[in-house]
Amino acid sequence: MIVFDLCCAAGAHRFEAWFASSDSFADQRARGLLVCPVCGDGEVAKAVMAPRVGAKSNRAVAAPTASSAVNAATGDASPPDIARRLLAEIAAKQAEMLPQSRWVGRDFANAARAIHEGRAADDLIHGQASPEEAEALRDDGIAAMPLLVPVTPPDLAN
Repeated sequence: MIVFDLCCAAGAHRFEAWFASSDSFADQRARGLLVCPVCGDGEVAKAVMAPRVGAKSNRAVAAPTASSAVNAATGDASPPDIARRLLAEIAAKQAEMLPQSRWVGRDFANAARAIHEGRAADDLIHGQASPEEAEALRDDGIAAMPLLVPVTPPDLAN
């Protein structure tokens, strides 16, 4: 299989498509089987794409250094380093808050609803809810959000 970046003539929309071979692409194009998924234009051509060249198998990949993580022109951290730092901060904040909350397991939606309606003490809880249960809570104006870092339920922890 081979992947090509394609572009339509009408709107210059770029998209990706997989083919068995270059000949397969040419055949499908000649028969008018290729269309832009955005605008439906049938005049589709290969777009310029950067080749993906892997490292030779006998070469070790150099580990990134602290200086390679900084943009030489601006001194800013690279996007992957910013993402790593933010995820670490989120994980740290979540780890700080979890001991202050009560695990309610699969009963999360009912427990959140009871707190919201004043039928239970107003405390922090965490647990599990299906996407449908989470949507119903949101629709009813009940504040709930997914934990960004996965949590092992207490009954499954070692």
